[in-house]
Amino acid sequence: MAHQVESMAYVGDTPWHGLGEQLMPKQPIEVWAKQAGMDWRIESSNVSYFAENDKAQQIILPYEEQRVLYRSDTHAPLSVVSQRYKEVQPLEILEFYRDLTEQSGFELETAGVLKGGKKFWALARTGQTTALKGKDVSNGYILLATACDGTLATTAQFTSIRVVCNNTLAIALKGATANAGMVKVPHSTHFDAEKVKQQLGVSVRAWDEHMYEMKQLSQRKVTQQEASNYLNAVFNNTSMVSPEDNLIQFYRHVAEQNQANQDAKAEPNGRAMSKAMEMFNGQGRGATLSSAKDTAYGLLCSMTEFVDHERRAMSNDHRLDSAWFGAGANLKQRALEQARAFVA
Repeated sequence: MAHQVESMAYVGDTPWHGLGEQLMPKQPIEVWAKQAGMDWRIESSNVSYFAENDKAQQIILPYEEQRVLYRSDTHAPLSVVSQRYKEVQPLEILEFYRDLTEQSGFELETAGVLKGGKKFWALARTGQTTALKGKDVSNGYILLATACDGTLATTAQFTSIRVVCNNTLAIALKGATANAGMVKVPHSTHFDAEKVKQQLGVSVRAWDEHMYEMKQLSQRKVTQQEASNYLNAVFNNTSMVSPEDNLIQFYRHVAEQNQANQDAKAEPNGRAMSKAMEMFNGQGRGATLSSAKDTAYGLLCSMTEFVDHERRAMSNDHRLDSAWFGAGANLKQRALEQARAFVA
């Protein structure tokens, strides 16, 4: 089976995805680059193609509009891009954190390469931490990632990680006109690390606002009926049904779901919803803490845990890629948006 993770390094406890090589804390950027497999460069070459002239001879012609990106160490191809494409080097991702780790108390925790070099990232703890009732602790991080295969702009993202279960959730401020807590640099423009840090700097308040919102969710009790509506809304991308206004619709949905669960060909969302509900009802990590038990926060945590740990994937590294950058990340953001309806 093909693996998504080319190489990875981490400090502290083994990450939730169980991947990577462990480092001692406070290692210099140069050590991280080597151990995380990020000590190579993206090189490029002009594109050429074979054609046949009127004498049936093969000739090589240039295609000047595009270039091939490839790895300097293995010469493996990474992608074909336009001449306007601005690549970001693996070492640039790590260098972003140099002054933050040396002067501002940040600490790199994971870094690595996905998809043979087409995507790479680094994650650093900011030092921000907050505990909800029941000693339910979350820590603040900044994730910086990029790709050279057209799947991801260079993205700096504030992220919270719940310690009890290592669930990750990208921080996006409620009501923001843009993705507060996130800066995206398209590959059509130059990546300026200092400018990105300045832009993120005005969003440091995102942590306090995010944790205030989590506290509100932890104080909002939910019924089993509301939980079912929530999971249906998240997994099936619908609006939550109000039990008071649409009780008949709710019970019709429950009956249909029960029938689907009995069917050997039940849709994947039915199984996923059932698993997430079980996690909310006590099987999830930290589900019995007072902050999570029968609360909207517990519902959100059941979703983030489902995506990070339980959602079907070819392997743990495929799950990592999805949970941070793909469909899993989108599902978690939808879970957050739906949870906000409980405290609106």
